[in-house]
Amino acid sequence: MNIGDRIPEILGIDQDGKEIKASDYRGRKIVLYSYPKANTSGCTAEACSLQAHKQELESLGYSIVGISKDKQAAQKKFATEQGLDFPLIADTETSVLQALGCWGEKVACGHRTIGILRTTYLVNEEGVIEKIFTPKEIKTKIHAEQILEYLKK
Repeated sequence: MNIGDRIPEILGIDQDGKEIKASDYRGRKIVLYSYPKANTSGCTAEACSLQAHKQELESLGYSIVGISKDKQAAQKKFATEQGLDFPLIADTETSVLQALGCWGEKVACGHRTIGILRTTYLVNEEGVIEKIFTPKEIKTKIHAEQILEYLKK
């Protein structure tokens, strides 16, 4: 997906078994971020950064939604262990990740693999992407600060 594209209507099922749709957020903005695997160091750092700045993001009109290939039970465990109180979508079939364009070839430890490309989309009140943070831009430990810095420009 590119800036100006509309995100998919059906985003998936979150850690609590609730179906999450883009229209659930109509009139609100979304920080929609994809991450490779729950409870790994980088993904935990990123999620905790977002959680720590959740109120500030909400004050700017943003809701946080995460998505990965993890199963619903893994998402639930991740949310519980890390104190995350925002939806974590379990896209086990990768259909939404593929539609978003954050599923593809990457290099990890010198090996080429297919998987989730850590990406963040800032989505406006109409479900349209306004900004994309690419994998090379994202610094997991301070990702929320990166988003806030961008939003305050």
